[in-house]
Amino acid sequence: MAKKIIGYIKLQVKAGKANPSPPIGPALGQRGLNIMEFCKAFNAATQNLEPGMPIPVVITAYSDRTFSFVTKTPPVSFFVKRAAGVEKGSKTTGSGHVGKMTMDQVREIARTKMPDLNCHDVESAVAQVLGSAKSMGIEVVG
Repeated sequence: MAKKIIGYIKLQVKAGKANPSPPIGPALGQRGLNIMEFCKAFNAATQNLEPGMPIPVVITAYSDRTFSFVTKTPPVSFFVKRAAGVEKGSKTTGSGHVGKMTMDQVREIARTKMPDLNCHDVESAVAQVLGSAKSMGIEVVG
């Protein structure tokens, strides 16, 4: 018989740096889940990734106080900032450019994010990445 799901917890945790401090501890503690078990499992699952990369994770909590989790690809904004070589996006959306990136970089980001985007082909994924870049004040050249 399948376990009864009591809820989902969505967090964004840096790769290899999960610890029981907020936001992880309080979020898992409310559901009665073993915080250290999650931290160890998450760190083991993300040890091959770049340290400090933000990883979205969806934790499924079950009624018997067990859990499972699924990691996603990092946010588009992380990839765009890294490709443009900037630390932050523009303070004013749509006006002023804080960095530049090439169309080849946009396509590479779209291919990387494809499993987590709600689109059917790479061209629509490219359009989504272009929209994110534009709203962050990143100019796409080429």
